Amino acid sequence: MPTGSNDEFIQEVLRLTNQERTKFALEPLVLGTELSQISQNHSLDMAINDFFSHKSPDGSSAVERAEAQGYLYPYIGENIAAGYSTPEAVVAAWMNSPGHRRNILNPYYEEIGIGYYYLENDTGNVNYRDYWTQNFSTQVTS
Repeated sequence: MPTGSNDEFIQEVLRLTNQERTKFALEPLVLGTELSQISQNHSLDMAINDFFSHKSPDGSSAVERAEAQGYLYPYIGENIAAGYSTPEAVVAAWMNSPGHRRNILNPYYEEIGIGYYYLENDTGNVNYRDYWTQNFSTQVTS
């Protein structure tokens, strides 16, 4: 069971993500309100609707989900993870995955959205309990 609050976890993922970027002389990412809501919605969607994928059950991608929320910047990257109960564990897993690492270290990204959802009684076919989403964008909106 997680011991931190959702906001504490999100702030720690932001700090750890930016710590990784500074190792490569990259600018820190700004936490965006809109992009974080999009990320949070996807984490919630995965937990409640029993799936783990970049594609939602309705077939929508990260870009399509962002556009549906009125976020119209076309270049969006997404990292997802599940089953990691701490910010340290999830960021380490992303950094050990070439595709996720590329997103974190992409020098063109300026903004990040972070979502985390903990489903205590996760009894579906996909039962990781901890669901994480990072979305990245080239534009800072908030």
